[in-house]
Amino acid sequence: MNTRQEKILKASVAEGHFNDDRTVVAYVDTDKLSETVSSLLQAFPEHFSHTFAAKANTMSNALKMVKDLGMGCEVASPGELEQALRAGFNPAEMVYDEPAKTPAILERALGLGIGLNIDNFQELARVEEILTGKPSRSRIGFRINPQVGAGSISAMSTATHTSKFGVALEDDGNRQALISAYLQKPWLTSIHTHVGSQGCSLELMTAGVGKVVALAEEVNRAAGQQQIEVVDIGGGLPVNFDSDEITPTFSDYANSLSQAVPELFTGKYRVKTEFGRSIFAKNGFIATRVEYTKSAGGRTIAVSHAGAQVATRTVFMPDYWKIRVSVADSSGRAKRGNEVMQDIAGPLCFAGDMIGTERLLPEIEPGDYVVLHDTGAYYFSNPFYYNALTAPAVYGAAIEDHEGVNFKVWRRQQTVNDMLAAIG
Repeated sequence: MNTRQEKILKASVAEGHFNDDRTVVAYVDTDKLSETVSSLLQAFPEHFSHTFAAKANTMSNALKMVKDLGMGCEVASPGELEQALRAGFNPAEMVYDEPAKTPAILERALGLGIGLNIDNFQELARVEEILTGKPSRSRIGFRINPQVGAGSISAMSTATHTSKFGVALEDDGNRQALISAYLQKPWLTSIHTHVGSQGCSLELMTAGVGKVVALAEEVNRAAGQQQIEVVDIGGGLPVNFDSDEITPTFSDYANSLSQAVPELFTGKYRVKTEFGRSIFAKNGFIATRVEYTKSAGGRTIAVSHAGAQVATRTVFMPDYWKIRVSVADSSGRAKRGNEVMQDIAGPLCFAGDMIGTERLLPEIEPGDYVVLHDTGAYYFSNPFYYNALTAPAVYGAAIEDHEGVNFKVWRRQQTVNDMLAAIG
């Protein structure tokens, strides 16, 4: 646990954020979040614009903050769309991605003038029909699957040869069908790809972008003019979950991209990005109270209140989504000293509900806190109602000049009644 996290946790404990009804609390370090967005904006030239992938953290305060920091918003469902609008995003600075768009959501997005990435040729026909009666200000283009292969996590790789996303570029006839569609419909003025969202190397990402830019160049040559003006390269910058080090950085990606696809850096195209996990992951953490410790088969087990309901991927795919954990005492102070092998269990009623197994940590005692690192994206913001557990409170935390911590409620602790109403 780093010093910032320790200060935040100690202040949170002192302010009474934990009790028997609030045994899991999550935090977003808003100062570090601001630094992250600033590093993104500085890494790329001014003709790049950046949308935040709302799926990574759909909370209203999260969206409002990235909007205020200068980002647009990429949404992929009707719910994300409405949340982004309520957060105050200008539709012109939004992009809609979803492989199963209904006629109603297409009409909604086109009516608002939100950028639209078309997933397939059947969807193109629907869009064309809507535009016949209702012209739109939306920037529209195809999502392309460049079919460059998978990264280290197949479930997170969206540019495999059989991916469900986009038009498969290398399938027989698709390249020419795409070019023909662009030439026949001059309102198609953008193009989009997204190679993956964790476990993909910079080389794989830039290879996918390069294939799509080559297609854009081919379309523009065939059109005799620059019909495709915007290239949306998606997001997917991988996050380092092994330490506090931020690697790769946005600058690393920009440098790799400029070498592999220099056409994006000439100003010929306006370029959009859709980063999500890399914006929030390392700027959030979860703390949970340890209720009991026990031994089984010679293994020490710390039973906490955080499991799959806030760390779904880590619990169900531990080999791919292992996260760091650390221990604090009952005051929130980091525990150090003699380390012993321990398991950290969650509260859910299945044996696999484990945050970590065989972890060398200072000896955990009842009343201590276990901290789950790098959980600002896709963790507490996406609660899972297994065992009808309530969603935890989330605080935005800013460390003040005098070393105090200013907390802002981003989400109140869900009540049992509200949770039951949501379940139905």
